Formats: sequence, C-alpha cells, structure tokens
Amino acid sequence: MERIYIGMGSNLAAPDQQLRNAIEALAQLPDSAFVGVSAFYQSDSLLPGQPRYTNAVAALDSALAPLALLDALQSIENDQGRERLERWGPRTLDLDILLFGDRLINEPRLKVPHYQMHLRAFVLYPLAELAPADLQLPNGTTLGDLLAACPFVGLERLPL
Repeated sequence: MERIYIGMGSNLAAPDQQLRNAIEALAQLPDSAFVGVSAFYQSDSLLPGQPRYTNAVAALDSALAPLALLDALQSIENDQGRERLERWGPRTLDLDILLFGDRLINEPRLKVPHYQMHLRAFVLYPLAELAPADLQLPNGTTLGDLLAACPFVGLERLPL
C-alpha cells in the first residue's frame, strides 16, 4: 500500500456536499483505506467569472495501480455529474492525484506529482494538514519548501 494524496475541488451544485459525497466514495474504493481529509477551503477560481471553489485534500493508502486509481476517481467525478466541456470550466467535482507514494509518474493520462501543485495555495495548505512538512516530493523538494514559496493568499478556511 502506498500513501496517496488527492486534491478535491468543486464550484457547482452545492460544492461542500460534492466534497462530502466524494469523501464517502473514496472511503469505498477497493484495495484502499481512507486515511483522512483536510478542512475545506474556499478560493477564487483561477479564471474570472466562475463561482468560488471549495477545495480539500484527502489521503488514502492504496494498493491500486496509478491508472486504476485514476479511472476510479474519474468514475466518482462522473457519478457526481462531472461534465468535461472545457479544460478550466466550472465543475461539480474535480479529483486530482497530487502524490502517489514517492513515485514520479509521466503517463499521457497522468502526471504525478501534480504538475501545478507547487503554485496552488488551495492544494498546499490542505495537504499540509495531512502530511508532515518534511514530506519529500520525488524531485527532493519538501512540502515545507513549497509552503514557504506559496503564501496563504486568497484562501478562506471554512469552519468544520
């Protein structure tokens, strides 16, 4: 089993409930054990004119292969009404594999670590609630280093 961190986001159709439903679905994945979830955070969309996002990070221990996990996550997204009309469009649910153990994955369908996580406070700060600051990414950078370079700006931690 490997520790996997999954970024979760929603800005349509009751985003908080979308994330709660995703957490329940993640807890039911085969060959996996749900470890925990961060607090929920709100942030502005990366593109103007879209509703604010609710984001969190979940941790799993799983024996699933990376692409099998990706397929399972996309199935959860689809079950919750995800439509892939445009790359950066609003969505009911977005589930991204941020880290998969200490693996570096470069497949056409999957890049891990997530290619922009180092730029996204709405990923790093929830991740820091679940992972130690000395967590080392495959390139040798630590989570603490990423946090130091990415200020807590534009985020609102939601009450539990």
